[in-house]
Amino acid sequence: MHQWSLARRFLLAQLAFILCVSGGIGWGLYNQAEENTYAETGQRMLAVAGTVAASGTVRSAVESSEPEVLQVYARDVMDRVGVDFVTIMDTDRTRLTHRNPDQIGKPYIGSVDQALAGESFTETYTGTLGPSVRAITPVRDDDGNIIALVAAGITVDRVGIARDARLPELFAIDALALAVGAVAAYLLSRYLRRVTHDLRPGELAHMFTFYDSALHSVRDGLLLHNNRGQLVLYNDEAAGLLGLPPGGSGPQQLPTLPGPLTELLRSGRDAREEIHLTGERVLVVNQSAAVSAAPQRRRYGTVTTLRDHTDVESLTGELASLRTLADALSAQTHEHANRVHTLVSLIELGRSGEAVRFATADLEQSQQLNDEVLAGVEEPAVTALLMGKAAQARERGIDLHIEVAQTCGRFTGGGVEPVELVTIIGNLLDNAFDAADGSVSLLLDTEETHVLIEVQDDGPGVAPTILEHIFEQGFSTKEPGDGRALAGRGIGLALVRQAVTRLDGDIRVSSEPGACFSVQLPVPAPKQTPAALTDVAP
Repeated sequence: MHQWSLARRFLLAQLAFILCVSGGIGWGLYNQAEENTYAETGQRMLAVAGTVAASGTVRSAVESSEPEVLQVYARDVMDRVGVDFVTIMDTDRTRLTHRNPDQIGKPYIGSVDQALAGESFTETYTGTLGPSVRAITPVRDDDGNIIALVAAGITVDRVGIARDARLPELFAIDALALAVGAVAAYLLSRYLRRVTHDLRPGELAHMFTFYDSALHSVRDGLLLHNNRGQLVLYNDEAAGLLGLPPGGSGPQQLPTLPGPLTELLRSGRDAREEIHLTGERVLVVNQSAAVSAAPQRRRYGTVTTLRDHTDVESLTGELASLRTLADALSAQTHEHANRVHTLVSLIELGRSGEAVRFATADLEQSQQLNDEVLAGVEEPAVTALLMGKAAQARERGIDLHIEVAQTCGRFTGGGVEPVELVTIIGNLLDNAFDAADGSVSLLLDTEETHVLIEVQDDGPGVAPTILEHIFEQGFSTKEPGDGRALAGRGIGLALVRQAVTRLDGDIRVSSEPGACFSVQLPVPAPKQTPAALTDVAP
């Protein structure tokens, strides 16, 4: 029995229960049939005895003491009605009639007290013919006096025959109920076998334990939602990534999430390594349908996995900055190599004066922008980024103009995290480089209450029809090259918006002429040091 599956155990338990119930029903129907038969027989005997007692022939014969007339009348009634006996007796129990003439004149065997009191009644009693169901009724004269008694009855054997005649119908009903219950139990067991994969209870318990452990031990967020778009189950990691209450189970509506991620979850479509932004996090999302095994292939919902890519994205940004610097240094190396070769050739040709003028002009041109950046920007990470972007702009033939507002002296960043500044400035400049026709300008300003970053290009600008979508993750106006999708397509401006939102800042876009992105970030409140806290302590 320990090897039986849950479906088989349930089937056998149901069959045993149905057998017990059907047996109980059969026994109840049998007893009810017997009670009804006895009750109907008693009522019939009351009717026969009452009819005999009301007969004028009986009253006349009793009053005239003519037992022969009563015996003939009683036999005629027994033959016509089909009862086993009709006994007419005197009030002292003496029989005046009987089926067996030898019993006439002998005392009646049975109860008569109620009849002598004027009541008609029924009883089951054993008399000369054996056990019988009988009715006793008083016979009254014209003045209402009881002058005799009438007993009419049928033997118990004949009552049993009448009862047994009903049993086939009752047992057929019981058998039909048993068959219907057995078929229903079988169909239910098939359903259980299908949904439980014919596993034993212990196997189901172990599987649930393993699945629950796996659900809460994986480092990726896991969401299960049904075909109606409701969350059914999610693990602790998913709760942390999406800001859901921990320990969630049972159907519930999806929380408020950024548009693209909500649309993905509600659509139920398959997704592979898609990048989505949620508040302060960058998530890599995979999604596929939860489908039962062949042959049904029924879809029960969708399984979504979430992987936190925020740290990786931050490292990727830093790596991109380093790569930009490396590309800039490489470009400068090639540029300086060409210029050195030119200087050598001029000196070999004896044109030392022209060589000095060429070297001086080259030095002034390359040093001017670096001096402006070093003099105007105090934050080292932003300085390195701008120097790299300057080199990248020269390589792409773009005139990059960097301006630090005179009111702020040197751009310090106002206490904003350098990583956030690099993300905002770097992505805005990359976007401007892609859109510019040849010129990009950057304005940096630090006020007492806010930090201003403004990037403008001389490109075609932002069309009003797409103005509301440019910050959406995945949206891009870039055309993929060589028939391949662009890597990181539609991520830069989404990262800018995410960083600005995280810093409680504001970003505005204008497009006359070109595109101008203006970002204002509030200056963070200065952090109190432990020493300062000690000074203000009482």
